[in-house]
Amino acid sequence: MHALRTHVWATVGTATLLATLTGCSSDEIKAVPEVPERICWDVFTRKDVVPFLPTGDKADVYSDTFVLLEELDGATCSLDIDGRTRFQAAATRRDREDQIEWSSYEKGKTAPIPVGKKGIVWPGGVLTYIVCEPPEPPSAHGNYVELRISTFSAADDKLPRNLTPLLKQFVAFAEQELNCV
Repeated sequence: MHALRTHVWATVGTATLLATLTGCSSDEIKAVPEVPERICWDVFTRKDVVPFLPTGDKADVYSDTFVLLEELDGATCSLDIDGRTRFQAAATRRDREDQIEWSSYEKGKTAPIPVGKKGIVWPGGVLTYIVCEPPEPPSAHGNYVELRISTFSAADDKLPRNLTPLLKQFVAFAEQELNCV
């Protein structure tokens, strides 16, 4: 009888210990929260952006209307994870090509990419610009659109270069949306 009682107490003690350890365990696997099927003016799919996102509990998407009629008009789409922006696509219209100023990006580690008129990749994302309306005559105003995709959680140096296909999608969307020549 004593052996049975000891076995029962050992089993209860083991079950209690396991329950306690499991309750305190951080073995729970975190995942990227649910993201809408299409985001940022329907340019990107969930499958496009999830590889660039960290794990978390909640995703929110904030997006301006994509209208760029005058100089410095801009549109931004941000995907936030747990209240922090982790993926962002932005477009800004400029009247002159010399207004596109990237010195803050070019100070760091950048590399050219073949997207738009001049594309670069930097540790936080990718950037290019397109010419929608060349100026006529050359001294007049034109329509230049700067397009940027940023990630704010990229720990891998190769990750921003993997954004190049998304930047190509963004360029195709902007050219169509803005009726670029």
